Amino acid sequence: MAKKSKLPRQADPSRLPPYDEDGEGLHVVIETPKGSRNKYAFDKTKEIFALTKVLPAGMAFPYDFGFVPSTCSEDGDPVDVLVLMDEPAAVGCLLSCRIIGVIEGEQGNKKDPERNDRIIAIEQANHSFADIRHVRDLGKQFVRELEDFFVNYHELSGTKYRVLDVRGPGEAEKRIKDGIRAFKKS
Repeated sequence: MAKKSKLPRQADPSRLPPYDEDGEGLHVVIETPKGSRNKYAFDKTKEIFALTKVLPAGMAFPYDFGFVPSTCSEDGDPVDVLVLMDEPAAVGCLLSCRIIGVIEGEQGNKKDPERNDRIIAIEQANHSFADIRHVRDLGKQFVRELEDFFVNYHELSGTKYRVLDVRGPGEAEKRIKDGIRAFKKS
């Protein structure tokens, strides 16, 4: 008979508060670090980060990718966030971020599309993006490359992803508040 582990249970990161104590920083739990070809996701049933996909050679996550805890988006997952910062964070790392915008998108077929927006945020203590306050401050080419990443990423899974618009921090904040309300209802 196997002995039960006496290690303390870790808190479920998907249930942490969505904002830090002073309400200034958005909490983001990193699932996939910048530069990784491996896509990780938090598995709620097993309470662990699991490998879900390996991207092909030459394709990697351009920045850290994670989620806002205690939120639920239209696709049933927590609200997605792409975090711009100086160096990659570790899988499972909790960051405090400043919201700068949202890439509004939908996936699936045109008859029954599903919204799948991506919040864009800046980690609070970084240096490279310290002066960025709005997604438009990144420049059109930079934003277009982020859009192209998500389109190509979904294409690898045989899913169509369409970018609907790119909006600023006010609209991104609305999406997060919608996600918090949906999480409380579930």
